[in-house]
Amino acid sequence: MTVPKSFFDAVCTRRTYYQLTNQSTIPDSRIVELVDATVLNAPSSFNSQSTRLVVLLKKEHEKLWEIAKDSLKAMLPAEAYVSTEQRLNGFQKAYGTILFFESPGPVKALQEKLPMYADRFPVWSEHASAIHQFILWTALEAEGLGANLQHYNPVIDERVSSEWNVPADWSLKAQLVFGTPTGEPMEKTYQPLKERVFIHGL
Repeated sequence: MTVPKSFFDAVCTRRTYYQLTNQSTIPDSRIVELVDATVLNAPSSFNSQSTRLVVLLKKEHEKLWEIAKDSLKAMLPAEAYVSTEQRLNGFQKAYGTILFFESPGPVKALQEKLPMYADRFPVWSEHASAIHQFILWTALEAEGLGANLQHYNPVIDERVSSEWNVPADWSLKAQLVFGTPTGEPMEKTYQPLKERVFIHGL
Protein backbone atom coordinates (compact mmCIF):
# COMPACT_ATOMS: atom_id res chain seq x y z
CA MET A 1 0.00 0.00 0.00
CA THR A 2 1.53 3.32 -1.03
CA VAL A 3 1.41 6.39 1.18
CA PRO A 4 -0.69 9.13 -0.43
CA LYS A 5 1.23 12.22 -1.45
CA SER A 6 0.00 15.78 -1.50
CA PHE A 7 -0.59 17.18 -4.97
CA PHE A 8 2.54 19.32 -4.99
CA ASP A 9 4.68 16.59 -3.47
CA ALA A 10 3.65 14.38 -6.38
CA VAL A 11 4.32 17.15 -8.90
CA CYS A 12 7.76 17.87 -7.46
CA THR A 13 8.88 14.23 -7.36
CA ARG A 14 7.63 13.21 -10.84
CA ARG A 15 10.58 12.25 -13.03
CA THR A 16 11.46 10.27 -16.15
CA TYR A 17 12.25 6.62 -15.42
CA TYR A 18 13.67 4.42 -18.18
CA GLN A 19 14.62 1.35 -16.15
CA LEU A 20 11.27 -0.37 -15.67
CA THR A 21 10.08 -3.93 -15.11
CA ASN A 22 6.93 -5.71 -16.24
CA GLN A 23 5.52 -5.57 -12.71
CA SER A 24 3.06 -3.10 -11.22
CA THR A 25 2.90 -1.70 -7.71
CA ILE A 26 -0.90 -1.46 -7.96
CA PRO A 27 -3.65 -3.74 -9.32
CA ASP A 28 -4.96 -3.22 -12.84
CA SER A 29 -8.26 -2.04 -11.37
CA ARG A 30 -6.44 0.88 -9.75
CA ILE A 31 -4.78 1.79 -13.04
CA VAL A 32 -8.23 1.90 -14.64
CA GLU A 33 -9.52 4.07 -11.77
CA LEU A 34 -6.70 6.58 -12.34
CA VAL A 35 -7.35 6.66 -16.09
CA ASP A 36 -11.10 7.10 -15.63
CA ALA A 37 -10.66 9.85 -13.02
CA THR A 38 -8.23 11.68 -15.30
CA VAL A 39 -10.53 11.56 -18.31
CA LEU A 40 -13.51 12.71 -16.26
CA ASN A 41 -11.76 15.58 -14.49
CA ALA A 42 -8.98 16.92 -16.72
CA PRO A 43 -9.87 20.35 -18.14
CA SER A 44 -10.23 21.06 -21.85
CA SER A 45 -11.04 24.24 -23.77
CA PHE A 46 -14.77 24.97 -23.73
CA ASN A 47 -15.15 21.54 -22.09
CA SER A 48 -14.51 19.96 -25.49
CA GLN A 49 -13.48 16.60 -23.95
CA SER A 50 -11.60 15.70 -27.13
CA THR A 51 -8.96 13.46 -25.53
CA ARG A 52 -9.21 9.68 -26.00
CA LEU A 53 -7.10 7.09 -24.16
CA VAL A 54 -6.21 3.50 -25.00
CA VAL A 55 -4.62 1.50 -22.18
CA LEU A 56 -2.38 -1.43 -23.09
CA LEU A 57 -1.23 -3.81 -20.36
CA LYS A 58 1.04 -6.85 -20.31
CA LYS A 59 0.98 -8.72 -23.65
CA GLU A 60 -0.95 -5.93 -25.38
CA HIS A 61 1.70 -3.46 -24.23
CA GLU A 62 4.46 -5.74 -25.51
CA LYS A 63 2.67 -5.96 -28.86
CA LEU A 64 2.77 -2.17 -29.20
CA TRP A 65 6.54 -2.05 -28.94
CA GLU A 66 6.91 -4.98 -31.32
CA ILE A 67 4.92 -2.89 -33.81
CA ALA A 68 7.27 0.04 -33.16
CA LYS A 69 10.30 -2.18 -33.76
CA ASP A 70 8.87 -3.54 -37.03
CA SER A 71 7.96 -0.06 -38.23
CA LEU A 72 11.30 1.53 -37.46
CA LYS A 73 13.34 -1.40 -38.72
CA ALA A 74 11.69 -0.94 -42.10
CA MET A 75 12.63 2.76 -42.12
CA LEU A 76 16.16 2.92 -40.71
CA PRO A 77 19.54 1.76 -42.01
CA ALA A 78 20.62 -1.45 -40.28
CA GLU A 79 23.47 0.23 -38.39
CA ALA A 80 21.17 2.99 -37.10
CA TYR A 81 18.49 0.53 -36.03
CA VAL A 82 20.73 -1.25 -33.50
CA SER A 83 20.57 1.50 -30.87
CA THR A 84 16.90 2.16 -31.66
CA GLU A 85 16.03 -1.49 -31.02
CA GLN A 86 17.81 -1.40 -27.66
CA ARG A 87 15.76 1.62 -26.66
CA LEU A 88 12.50 0.02 -27.80
CA ASN A 89 13.36 -3.19 -25.95
CA GLY A 90 13.57 -1.11 -22.78
CA PHE A 91 10.06 0.20 -23.30
CA GLN A 92 8.79 -3.28 -24.11
CA LYS A 93 10.10 -4.61 -20.77
CA ALA A 94 7.71 -2.32 -18.86
CA TYR A 95 4.23 -3.19 -17.61
CA GLY A 96 1.99 -1.00 -19.73
CA THR A 97 1.57 1.91 -22.10
CA ILE A 98 -1.19 4.50 -22.24
CA LEU A 99 -1.84 5.90 -25.71
CA PHE A 100 -3.12 9.48 -25.88
CA PHE A 101 -5.27 10.44 -28.86
CA GLU A 102 -7.26 13.51 -29.84
CA SER A 103 -10.60 13.13 -31.60
CA PRO A 104 -11.24 15.83 -34.23
CA GLY A 105 -15.03 15.75 -33.86
CA PRO A 106 -15.34 17.96 -30.75
CA VAL A 107 -12.71 20.33 -32.16
CA LYS A 108 -14.53 20.74 -35.47
CA ALA A 109 -17.84 21.30 -33.67
CA LEU A 110 -16.32 24.16 -31.69
CA GLN A 111 -14.70 25.63 -34.82
CA GLU A 112 -18.13 25.75 -36.46
CA LYS A 113 -19.82 27.14 -33.37
CA LEU A 114 -17.16 29.79 -32.67
CA PRO A 115 -15.44 30.56 -35.99
CA MET A 116 -13.52 33.53 -34.59
CA TYR A 117 -11.42 31.03 -32.59
CA ALA A 118 -11.30 28.36 -35.30
CA ASP A 119 -7.53 28.47 -35.69
CA ARG A 120 -6.98 28.16 -31.92
CA PHE A 121 -9.08 25.10 -31.15
CA PRO A 122 -6.54 22.59 -32.56
CA VAL A 123 -3.86 24.22 -30.39
CA TRP A 124 -6.10 24.09 -27.33
CA SER A 125 -6.81 20.44 -28.11
CA GLU A 126 -3.08 19.79 -27.80
CA HIS A 127 -3.13 21.55 -24.44
CA ALA A 128 -5.91 19.24 -23.23
CA SER A 129 -3.93 16.18 -24.27
CA ALA A 130 -0.85 17.46 -22.44
CA ILE A 131 -2.85 17.98 -19.26
CA HIS A 132 -4.12 14.37 -19.42
CA GLN A 133 -0.56 13.15 -19.96
CA PHE A 134 0.80 15.10 -17.01
CA ILE A 135 -1.98 14.05 -14.62
CA LEU A 136 -1.56 10.35 -15.37
CA TRP A 137 2.23 10.47 -15.36
CA THR A 138 2.16 12.13 -11.93
CA ALA A 139 -0.62 9.89 -10.59
CA LEU A 140 1.13 6.67 -11.60
CA GLU A 141 4.38 7.76 -9.99
CA ALA A 142 2.51 8.75 -6.81
CA GLU A 143 1.41 5.10 -6.66
CA GLY A 144 5.00 3.86 -6.75
CA LEU A 145 5.36 3.29 -10.49
CA GLY A 146 7.91 4.84 -12.82
CA ALA A 147 7.08 6.26 -16.25
CA ASN A 148 8.45 7.93 -19.35
CA LEU A 149 6.67 9.76 -22.15
CA GLN A 150 7.36 8.82 -25.77
CA HIS A 151 6.34 10.14 -29.19
CA TYR A 152 6.57 7.48 -31.89
CA ASN A 153 3.66 8.97 -33.77
CA PRO A 154 3.13 9.14 -36.72
CA VAL A 155 5.44 6.17 -37.43
CA ILE A 156 3.21 3.67 -35.63
CA ASP A 157 -0.19 5.31 -36.14
CA GLU A 158 -1.58 3.14 -38.93
CA ARG A 159 -0.58 -0.16 -37.32
CA VAL A 160 -1.89 0.97 -33.93
CA SER A 161 -5.26 1.98 -35.40
CA SER A 162 -5.59 -1.37 -37.13
CA GLU A 163 -4.49 -3.50 -34.18
CA TRP A 164 -6.74 -1.91 -31.54
CA ASN A 165 -9.68 -0.74 -33.70
CA VAL A 166 -8.93 2.93 -33.14
CA PRO A 167 -11.00 5.27 -35.35
CA ALA A 168 -8.90 6.38 -38.30
CA ASP A 169 -9.50 10.08 -37.64
CA TRP A 170 -8.12 9.98 -34.08
CA SER A 171 -4.67 11.59 -33.88
CA LEU A 172 -2.04 9.85 -31.75
CA LYS A 173 -0.17 12.34 -29.58
CA ALA A 174 1.96 10.42 -27.06
CA GLN A 175 2.72 7.12 -25.40
CA LEU A 176 3.18 6.91 -21.61
CA VAL A 177 5.25 3.84 -20.70
CA PHE A 178 5.10 2.65 -17.09
CA GLY A 179 6.20 -0.14 -14.76
CA THR A 180 7.99 -0.74 -11.49
CA PRO A 181 11.24 1.28 -11.49
CA THR A 182 14.54 -0.50 -10.91
CA GLY A 183 16.90 2.43 -11.37
CA GLU A 184 17.13 6.09 -10.56
CA PRO A 185 15.21 8.70 -12.56
CA MET A 186 16.88 11.00 -15.03
CA GLU A 187 18.49 13.96 -13.32
CA LYS A 188 16.52 17.16 -13.63
CA THR A 189 18.36 20.44 -14.02
CA TYR A 190 16.77 23.80 -13.41
CA GLN A 191 16.96 27.09 -15.28
CA PRO A 192 17.00 30.10 -12.92
CA LEU A 193 13.52 31.10 -11.74
CA LYS A 194 14.37 34.76 -12.23
CA GLU A 195 14.55 34.05 -15.97
CA ARG A 196 11.22 32.21 -16.02
CA VAL A 197 8.88 33.84 -13.48
CA PHE A 198 7.93 37.53 -13.52
CA ILE A 199 5.64 38.92 -10.82
CA HIS A 200 4.01 42.36 -10.78
CA GLY A 201 1.96 43.94 -8.03
CA LEU A 202 3.66 42.70 -4.89
